[in-house]
Amino acid sequence: MAKFNQTNTQKTVNKSGHVAYRMEDKEKLATMVLTTMFGEPKFYGDNTSELVDLAERSDMEFVAHLAVYARKEMHLRSVSHALTAIVANRGKEHTRWVVRGVVERPDDITEILACYLNMYGKPVTNALKKALAEAMCYFNEYQFAKYNGGNKQVKFRDVLRITHPKSSKHQAEIFGKILSDTLETPYTWETQLSERGNNRKVWEELIENNALGYMAMLRNMRNIIIADPKNINKVYAKISDPEAVRKSKQLPFRFLSAYREIAPYASSKALDAIEAAADVSVENMERITGKTLIAIDVSGSMRQSVSQNSSVSCADIARMIGSMAAKICDDCEVYAFDNNIRKVAISSHGGVISNAMRIPVTGGGTNIRLPFDLITDNEKHFDRVILLSDNEINGSWWNDGKKTVQSSADEYRRTVNPDLWVHAIDLVGYGTQQFIGSRTNILAGWNERVIEFINIVEQGGDNLVDKISHFEY
Repeated sequence: MAKFNQTNTQKTVNKSGHVAYRMEDKEKLATMVLTTMFGEPKFYGDNTSELVDLAERSDMEFVAHLAVYARKEMHLRSVSHALTAIVANRGKEHTRWVVRGVVERPDDITEILACYLNMYGKPVTNALKKALAEAMCYFNEYQFAKYNGGNKQVKFRDVLRITHPKSSKHQAEIFGKILSDTLETPYTWETQLSERGNNRKVWEELIENNALGYMAMLRNMRNIIIADPKNINKVYAKISDPEAVRKSKQLPFRFLSAYREIAPYASSKALDAIEAAADVSVENMERITGKTLIAIDVSGSMRQSVSQNSSVSCADIARMIGSMAAKICDDCEVYAFDNNIRKVAISSHGGVISNAMRIPVTGGGTNIRLPFDLITDNEKHFDRVILLSDNEINGSWWNDGKKTVQSSADEYRRTVNPDLWVHAIDLVGYGTQQFIGSRTNILAGWNERVIEFINIVEQGGDNLVDKISHFEY
């Protein structure tokens, strides 16, 4: 099996100036893409332009697969739109396939076209015109009307004027309504609240008519609870329904965010519903056997929010994924670290969210060597270390600033367990790594799918880049 970066020993420095290993281009691009809200700042600066430059220099077939993987498996929209635009400009033969994979909602079409125009201007390639024209035929009038509003640079009528899609008679009638701006106003929670106000009666009607999608319910839980509709139990039932959770494609931190927002207002029934929803993510995941150390970075740089409009931090994502991993480990110890390290009490009977919230976010420096020094000094046998971090170790933690954290992992292997696996889950994607070699697995992403690679790789299966390279939908 081809191991991840097995022969890559080129050193560089990370964003905080400490020595690290260079990533190969595919690995670097994957970690950057799967840990980004495109165009949003990070603690050590916005690396959007670096991501775009790297993607434009990469193999376009891989970029196409990465775009679809980001959309389908990791549920990331904006960065998948940007990658699609790059493919349309640089890899025209892959354009139809990538557009088919990335477009799940009508507004994916307008976002892709807007992104292309902002990045490359006119003319739009024929390959993209044909692919978007085909995509315009996927949707009905209600779906177009639902996403037709707002102050957008590119609207559906602009797509029609640029792409000239061939359509059936029925579809042509819909396109005519788009061009004349006569689409029937859809019955949605947004239009109803706008017209009639945020009140109990409106919420009761929306709930009764099944007019609230899963995401709408989750994001509006606070408003619904305050309005106190008499049929609110239907909301709790849907929020916790396993099939609805799986179809919703929510990133795990969305549940943590909703839980925190409603906690001051909610009954235990509401909190239990969100907790149950989060637990669905790991219900059918293969157990991780043996002894596992889960090390969660709670340093100052991890307090950076994932977007300017979100209260969710990188540390929140680390806490959630760490809690999920703990839920499926047969035997594990969980530690939080910054410039100190402390063991975290995780309840075997607790939910994913409640266990995540047990992990304090303290701030401070980032000393990634601490988990390895701890188990080496105490000669504690572990089969693997799962590390959730931004990898931005500060050079001041070393007497010799030329060393990487790899030397701490090597020391443990020499003195305690030569078969230790290191699974380093990169949550920010600055483009460097601290670990190399066999029994090393570099991962990236914000949902439970990254945890699945722990067993897959240990059992001889594909790593993340292999999976992306061959991803089909």
